Amino acid sequence: MKTMARSKELFAAFLGVLLCCLAAPTQAQNARLKLEHLEKLGSKAAEVNNVTLDGDMLQLAVKFLDMDKDDPEAAQVKDIIKKLKGIYVKNFEFDEPNQYSTADVEEIRAQLAAPGWSKIIENRDKRNAKNNEIYVMKDASNNIAGIAILVAEPKELTVVNIVGPVDLDKLSALSGKFGIPGEKKDKDREQHKKKASAENSDEEG
Repeated sequence: MKTMARSKELFAAFLGVLLCCLAAPTQAQNARLKLEHLEKLGSKAAEVNNVTLDGDMLQLAVKFLDMDKDDPEAAQVKDIIKKLKGIYVKNFEFDEPNQYSTADVEEIRAQLAAPGWSKIIENRDKRNAKNNEIYVMKDASNNIAGIAILVAEPKELTVVNIVGPVDLDKLSALSGKFGIPGEKKDKDREQHKKKASAENSDEEG
């Protein structure tokens, strides 16, 4: 009886270890970031851009791309997002600097330090207090399973989280779309800021 009881205990312990081992890779391969802690910044921001595209919403985005006949990259973008599980973007623009804390950013970096994630690009501008970071997650077959982009500036914070297989060579096609930072979007934003600044100067004059 004691031998049988002991065997059951050993089997239970073995089963527990086995389940942990099976669960660990699944957790490690989850490229979805938890960004709920950033919601509180919405009340401080002058402009908020929130993008959540997954499931049916992602397929709806594909249909909208079919309707855009003027975008030469529409077909390529459609091909990319058809394979994705989700696109998540949080962007906050502030009128004053230091409206988000270091802890807000470090909570994101802590997730990106988990197994599977690797930082592939980092650009730090100490003069202007700007940090740009790009991370990728790879699966067991060494294929990209997710991408994270973190842009922290004195008056702006942006987090982009793309979940699913992505070809880095084609990633630029998503630039400026779905709230993802891009050269065209940045230029439009700078022009808008210059125009607003000029209007304010005229009013003061």
